[in-house]
Amino acid sequence: MNDQPSILVLSGLSKSFPGVRALNDAKLTLRSGEVTALLGENGAGKSTLVKILTGIYRPDAGEILIDGKAQHFNQPTDSWAAGIAAIHQETVMFDELSVAENIFMGHMPRKKSGLIDWPLLHSKSQELLKRIEAEFTSDTILKTLGVAQKHMVEIARALSHNARIIIMDEPTAALSGREIDDLFDIINQLKSQGCAIIFISHKFEEIFKIADRWTCLRDGEYVGDGAIKDVTQAQLVKLMVGRSIDQVFPKRNVTIGKTVLEVDDLSNATEFDGASFNLRQGEILGFYGLVGAGRSELMQSLFGISQAERGTVKVNGNIVKIENPSDAISAGIAYVPEDRQVQGTFQPFGIRENITLPSIANHAASNVISYTDELATTRKFGARLSVKASSWEQRLNELSGGNQQKVVIAKWLATKPNILILDEPTKGIDIGSKAAVHEFIGELAGEGLAIILVSSELPEVIGMSDSIQVMHEGKFIRRFSGAEISPEAIVNAASGGAH
Repeated sequence: MNDQPSILVLSGLSKSFPGVRALNDAKLTLRSGEVTALLGENGAGKSTLVKILTGIYRPDAGEILIDGKAQHFNQPTDSWAAGIAAIHQETVMFDELSVAENIFMGHMPRKKSGLIDWPLLHSKSQELLKRIEAEFTSDTILKTLGVAQKHMVEIARALSHNARIIIMDEPTAALSGREIDDLFDIINQLKSQGCAIIFISHKFEEIFKIADRWTCLRDGEYVGDGAIKDVTQAQLVKLMVGRSIDQVFPKRNVTIGKTVLEVDDLSNATEFDGASFNLRQGEILGFYGLVGAGRSELMQSLFGISQAERGTVKVNGNIVKIENPSDAISAGIAYVPEDRQVQGTFQPFGIRENITLPSIANHAASNVISYTDELATTRKFGARLSVKASSWEQRLNELSGGNQQKVVIAKWLATKPNILILDEPTKGIDIGSKAAVHEFIGELAGEGLAIILVSSELPEVIGMSDSIQVMHEGKFIRRFSGAEISPEAIVNAASGGAH
């Protein structure tokens, strides 16, 4: 047992955003020479906690102690100065520069004249690379390195700041099995040198291999911690999802109709493989998976944003070739994307323009757009979704997140689809708007619309779906229906566990 004193103690940590309480009285303790796995399903508050630790967010309440001294991080440089560094799954560095320049970017060693001391820069970089047993040199150009080696440069950069607390957020997402083993060797070296490490991963096999302790968050709150050797995967899964699904999700009495969508062996070389499923009228088919599962990529392929390399798609029994979104719309498919601000709306445009854009041909005669027709469609669907605005000409960037999402859904309903794909439809919106969207999804299914619901929120996907397809690392793991559906079984399958 590690009897080292605590390096970092977080207590009473709270953080709220409009309509969302991301953290509520959360706590975390780190000790020297230990790896602590930070657990929680998507939306549990892990990212918010990391952003507070790295100085991106300021907490509304709570205390951060390092070596028993209170810390206040007003900006990321304050966190760096306190000895905290974060390594993310996607490295943010400069490909055209050398390893040494990347390691010391922002704090280059300088001569008295103020010029960069290049010999000292490279000698210090070589010392850091030797410390982590890197097989490349300080003058190597970064773009010639692989993903795992770039992670090593990030670790060296963290050590150049004398970091004692290192946060690794999904660091293995893009690594091969051999590269993961190499990363774990580096982590063990850092442990032996007294570093405290936060390790965030959805892969339980990694957590049990590398972590000494665990801390679990659920709905922004601390729910437990302990030694990894004293817990099982099943116990951790239950802690992560251990809440009643009996929340406010609309009960539906829907008669499931004929099959409207058949997907067979749809595959893309890098993102999803062998996707096969059916979707029927009035059915809500949930898609669940963890980071990198390939759900959004599959949906974008179905909508023609990207191209599959093989496989077939049938709509109402007929094979359709979807090469672009226009083909998908013609086939009766609509897609509400995850990122509504970038992919789903034209923010400087008004509500009317956004709602009618995908169906603009229906509002034109002799190539002249009818404002009256546009306004009628906008009123119809805007009112049905209870969009709150000063007028139908109000710009999207002036609306709340919930109302923006309602506009996105309204614009695709205006295309009169038979199949509606909803990718994270309630992400980042307040509780009241979530309930309204849930109710509306239920109404649409009741009217016979076939719906695919992609969601990272387990209560949402369980509460809304008739059946749930679980994906893991681009592959279809299992489809759950009826009594088979349970939080534990779904999270276990999404994590690559036995199925």
